Amino acid sequence: MKETRPFRSENPAEAPRPGASWKSSLLTWSGALAAAALIVVPLWMLLGNPAVLGGHPALPTLLVTALAAGILWALSLIRHRELTKEPQPRTYRRRGDASTWRLVRGIAGRLTVLGIMAALLWLNPFPHQPEPGQALPATATTSSTEDATSITLAPAGTAATGLVFYPGARVDAHAYQDLLQPLAAAGHLVIILKAPLGVSLLDTNQARAAMNRHPEIGSWAVGGHSLGGVSAAAFAASNPDVAGLLLFASYPAANMADAPNLSVLSISGSNDGLSTPDKISASRALLPPTTTFATVQGGVHAFFGDYGEQPGDGEPGTTREQAQQQIVAESLRFMDRLRTSG
Repeated sequence: MKETRPFRSENPAEAPRPGASWKSSLLTWSGALAAAALIVVPLWMLLGNPAVLGGHPALPTLLVTALAAGILWALSLIRHRELTKEPQPRTYRRRGDASTWRLVRGIAGRLTVLGIMAALLWLNPFPHQPEPGQALPATATTSSTEDATSITLAPAGTAATGLVFYPGARVDAHAYQDLLQPLAAAGHLVIILKAPLGVSLLDTNQARAAMNRHPEIGSWAVGGHSLGGVSAAAFAASNPDVAGLLLFASYPAANMADAPNLSVLSISGSNDGLSTPDKISASRALLPPTTTFATVQGGVHAFFGDYGEQPGDGEPGTTREQAQQQIVAESLRFMDRLRTSG
């Protein structure tokens, strides 16, 4: 019986390279993981958090783009898998094998995609979560309108003063409606901004467009919570037509002590674990000497809005309702003084 010799290609270049199959498999499975992340993360955020679609359109647009990229990538992987199931010439299989350089580039790209998905997860906003029975009552003397970039609370009559408010980082703009509605009921126009991607520092000048839509307002204040207060302070410092600055558990990033004509109210919580009392105390040197400081005893960072608890915050020593009553009272006095002086 004649012994059968193993097949050897006459062209060495057509021979499959050792170790190429595991590289291709690694690229395929890591690609499937990245494509799944591009699909699952946007769907989870879009369908599971109403604050995403109710906020600034930048985040939903980014999520939809990621979702489309994930679907296309998944379809490409499926098509590639179907092609590799069909009998192909040895030269086709050789070209399909992955080189070390292709493997490195592919893994780096997939890790980048996973990093972007992690960043999108971090951008998932804190939704509006009013506690039952503790939301401040609305009145029939105000109206509320909403567009893609802001929420406007308008008094029944003509307002002479207005407040443009920057939300805290990743906090739903709706979480400040109940807290600021009494200001509108008292005759002040209130505009709550929806920050792009939930980070107001991406557009610190966003208040300008809101102000330009209301030329009837004679005296403007800007305000903000936490990182939103940093943006409001930056806007007030560079816009001399701003008469007041309202800080909720916040402080400026730069020195504003040379702005004596700017009225400033800083309200903070004694138990705040993020904008701590020490940080608020240190900010005194950055603000005008006429700044008024008010402390909510037992108040924490998350009491300056209705969005539930916040990681890293302190333990409250009072109720949310009691804290917000003081926040509203101090804010009303500030806006009323602004109206009188204007």
